[in-house]
Amino acid sequence: MAVVYITHEARAGWETIPPVLFLPRWSRIALVTRADLDKQPHEVAEMFDGVANRYDLTNTVLAFGQDRGWRRATRAALGLRPGERVLDVGAGTGVSTEELGRSGAFAVGADLSIGMLRAGRVTRPDVPLLAGDALRLPFADATFDAVTISFALRNVVDTAAALREFARVTRPGGRLVVCEFSHPTNGPFRTLYMQYLMRSLPAVARGVSSNPEAYVYLAESIRAWPDQRGLAARIAESGPWDRVGWRNLSGGIVALHRATRV
Repeated sequence: MAVVYITHEARAGWETIPPVLFLPRWSRIALVTRADLDKQPHEVAEMFDGVANRYDLTNTVLAFGQDRGWRRATRAALGLRPGERVLDVGAGTGVSTEELGRSGAFAVGADLSIGMLRAGRVTRPDVPLLAGDALRLPFADATFDAVTISFALRNVVDTAAALREFARVTRPGGRLVVCEFSHPTNGPFRTLYMQYLMRSLPAVARGVSSNPEAYVYLAESIRAWPDQRGLAARIAESGPWDRVGWRNLSGGIVALHRATRV
């Protein structure tokens, strides 16, 4: 294999961002159609390998085009300045990383799915992407001015450990922004939204996704995810994060949680 997952032990002492690492075209990846809610890392990675080729298009269709606005809102919430470094965890094909780079900051993306990284290499060859686990990031302490994760924290097997790892690679005073699906604040709308998730979303995915069964897991993971207040509590309890707050987008379908590294 041409891709090497950089180990936790090897990360110390790095002074620069590591290069992009990929599988050669002839390599084979064993695919699963979907992951379970226990979120074993290899199952999640393989599931996303299976949706990589049409992932960005499918997300835009399922979100009715609102995903572009959510990415812009995430960039604005980070308050990035030219010359700063920002890490985009769970970056997938790099569409969110590319948006972050429009701030003038140096944005690098990391993802567990080799298939997603390979797709990103084709569509965004100039965006720095690397293979990395949210629980064992291949960077030295206090490397970044900001860290963000979009629609991927709920796919990590240990949320608290991931939040602590984000804090480790963020400098004191640095920022965290979590962009994640949440719970609509209006009761009737929330009911309709949950019906869409569990019934319509998988049906729509069958028309556009390369692996529609994966979207059954995605719908279930969104339904099982804590609400805005619950996620804020998890962030505050996970370690050195202070001034935790959130902002609802699209009526609470998505929420931006922001915190500052102590």
